[in-house]
Amino acid sequence: MRDLIEGLHPVFENRIRLGIMSLLMLSDDVDFNAMKGQLDVTDGNLSSHIAMLEKNRFVNVRKAFVGKVPRTTYAATREGRRAFVEHLDALERIIKKNK
Repeated sequence: MRDLIEGLHPVFENRIRLGIMSLLMLSDDVDFNAMKGQLDVTDGNLSSHIAMLEKNRFVNVRKAFVGKVPRTTYAATREGRRAFVEHLDALERIIKKNK
């Protein structure tokens, strides 16, 4: 049984963090408001999940101003992309093994 779940990363077990990484795998970067809208989460909820991904070095956070308006964007790191692909591969192995 241990072999079955090997490769699953506990950080991605949460549906919001799974959604964040899925969005970041499709784009070079995503801004806060777009991500919040696509995932249908609150500011605080998104911020706390991003913080967990940032703590694990899976996401880079960039803060800038566009004119006088603050803009925060997120991008998956190389390490984050690798870990996420490994997680997806592990899920595929589980599915194939149990068909």
